[in-house]
Amino acid sequence: MHLLKRITDEEIISKCMSGSVKHQELLYKQFYGYAMGISMRYSLNEDDALEVVNDAFIKVFNNIANYKTDKPFKAWLRTIVVNTAIDRRRRELKHQGNTDIEDAYNVGSSAQAIETLNAKDILKLMKQLPHIQLTIFNMYEIDGYNHDEIGRILNLPASSSRVYLSRAKEKLRLLLTTETLKP
Repeated sequence: MHLLKRITDEEIISKCMSGSVKHQELLYKQFYGYAMGISMRYSLNEDDALEVVNDAFIKVFNNIANYKTDKPFKAWLRTIVVNTAIDRRRRELKHQGNTDIEDAYNVGSSAQAIETLNAKDILKLMKQLPHIQLTIFNMYEIDGYNHDEIGRILNLPASSSRVYLSRAKEKLRLLLTTETLKP
């Protein structure tokens, strides 16, 4: 009987640093779900998220020699995925004209609505936000960037970041209320 040896993440990373294509494939498979989960928060659909993940892994493989093994690999990968998604968004913004953002009304939501929501429902609501609002909401609320950092990364004033975040929250409140009113 052949016993399969479990290869550790550290061994895979070490072999990737040595240029092993086989181990790059193993690394991709090992961390694909993690990277995709991060990417889906920044992308409007699964195809865009997959593109971000693939671009991020190309960056990982090209820069794996710069990875400092004293820090968790997941944290390093997460930073690359988030930055890749933001870079993609920045490129899209260059090709997109400024459009008016619809005015949001301050609508309260019931506590019952939040109790019945699951992660999929929340992601579905978030996908209804305009892309700039979704990006800023993710960066501020989930990834912990402050408005000055967001402004530098997205090349916009920090005050605009605050406005987009505020509008994103208002739109989510409105969407939440609308969803809870559906039978």
